[in-house]
Amino acid sequence: MHKKIIIITSLIVIIIVGIALFIFLPPKFTLKKGNIKLEYGQKYQEPGYKVTRLGHDYSSKVKIKNKINYQKIGKYNIIYQVKIGLLTFQDTRKVTIVDQEKPVITLNGDKIKTICPNAEYQEEGYKATDNYDGDLTKKVKIKTNDNLINYEVKDSSKNKTVVTRQIIKEDKTPPVITLKNKEETIYQGNPYKESGATATDNCDTDLSNKINISGTVDTNKTGTYTITYEVTDSSGNKGTATKKVKVISKKTTNSTSSSKKGVIYLTFDDGPNEGTTNIILDILKSEGVKATFFVTGNGPDYLIKREYDEGHTVGLHTFSHNYQTVYSSVSNYYNDLAKIQNRVKNITGYESKIIRFPGGSSNTVSKKYTPGIMTTLSKDVVNKGYRYYDWNISSGDAGEVSTASGVYNNVIKSLSKNKTNMVLMHDIKPYTRDALKNIIEYGKQNGYTFEKITMSTPMITHHINN
Repeated sequence: MHKKIIIITSLIVIIIVGIALFIFLPPKFTLKKGNIKLEYGQKYQEPGYKVTRLGHDYSSKVKIKNKINYQKIGKYNIIYQVKIGLLTFQDTRKVTIVDQEKPVITLNGDKIKTICPNAEYQEEGYKATDNYDGDLTKKVKIKTNDNLINYEVKDSSKNKTVVTRQIIKEDKTPPVITLKNKEETIYQGNPYKESGATATDNCDTDLSNKINISGTVDTNKTGTYTITYEVTDSSGNKGTATKKVKVISKKTTNSTSSSKKGVIYLTFDDGPNEGTTNIILDILKSEGVKATFFVTGNGPDYLIKREYDEGHTVGLHTFSHNYQTVYSSVSNYYNDLAKIQNRVKNITGYESKIIRFPGGSSNTVSKKYTPGIMTTLSKDVVNKGYRYYDWNISSGDAGEVSTASGVYNNVIKSLSKNKTNMVLMHDIKPYTRDALKNIIEYGKQNGYTFEKITMSTPMITHHINN
C-alpha cells in the first residue's frame, strides 16, 4: 500500500511539473544581426527576428517597441514582446547611436595666402560646424607654426578636424606710376616744366619721392619727345611709365588754310548728354571715324571717359556756358576754363589744351560784358600753349534748323575738296544725332576723309569782332 501511494504521488508530481513546464517555458528569441550600431542621422531598419517555442513559431504575434531618440547619440533598446497564453515574454536588442563624422572648418579667404614681406597676417575669419553639435566656431583652437596656421576643433564625440592655412610673404606686384599729364604739347621756344607723377605700391604705399625721371625735351626743335618714369619697391619690383611731349610751331593758320584740303573735322559742342552723345559715339565707332568733342560741365563723366578711351579728341568748351560768367573778365574766363580742364583731366588723366570759345572767337555777345576781351583772349590763349578752333561749316543745329534733314543739307552743301572742312555741330541735339550717319556716308562716298583735331591741326579761326 505504501509503495502504491509513492508511485501515485510521483505521477502527480510529474504531471504537475509537465503542466508547469508547458505553461511557463519561455520561447526562444532569435534576433538577426544581434545588437546594432547606427551612425548619427541613420535610421534604424529592422533586420528581422524569429520566436519559437516547443516547435511552434510565434513570430507573427511579436509586438515591437522602438524607444530610439534619433536626435541624440546614446544607447537604446528595441523590445520584442510575445504573449503565449496568459504569459508575456520579451527580449531586447541593444541599439547604439554614435557620431563618427568629423566637424567641418571653413576658412574665409584663401588657404594659401600671399601677403607683403613687411606685413603681418590679419585673420580673415573661419567657421566650424558639426553634424551633431552644430556651430563649434568658438571652440576652434589656433596654433601658428612658422608660416602655417593650424585651426583645430573637436566635437562632443572627440572627432577632431585640423585645417591649415599657409602664409607666403612675397611681393611680385610692381609699383604703379600715375602721371599728372599722360601727354603734353608745348610751343617751340617755351620752357618745358615737369608736371610730375605719383607712385603707389601694394606693400610700400607711397613711393612718389623715389621716382627717377629720365629723358629730355628740346624746346628749340619741333618733334615728339619721350619722358620715362621709373621706380623700384623694396622687393625689387620695377614700375615704369612714359609720357609723350610734343613741341609744335607757334605758327597758326586761319580758314583759308589749304594744308588739309578735303578733310572733314566733325566737332561737337555743349555735351556730353545721355541719349545723344552715347548714340553718336556708337555711330562713330561703327563707321570707324574719329571726331572732336568740346565738352562742358554738364552730362555724365562716363561719356567723357568713353570719348577719350575710344580715341576721340576731348576739347574744352566751357564749364558754365554762361556768357556773363565767362566773359565778365579775362580772369573769369580762365577760371571757367580751368574748371572744365580739371574735369577732363580728373576723368581721363589727359590735360587738354584744345579749346573752342563759347560763341566762337568772332562772338559779339562778349562786348556786352567786357569790350575787347576777345582780342585779348585770342592772343593770350595761344601764348599760354592752347590752340583754339572755330569752324567754317555750321550745321545750323543751334537754332537755324531742327530736323535731321536740315542738319544734313546744311553740312553737305558746304563741303569742299578745296578747303579744310571744320563742321560745327552739337551732340546735345537729337536731330544732329539722327543726321550723323548719313553725313558720314556722304563724305565717304564722295572721297572725303575724316580726322580729329590734334595740337598739330592748323587752327581754323574767325575774324575777331570784339
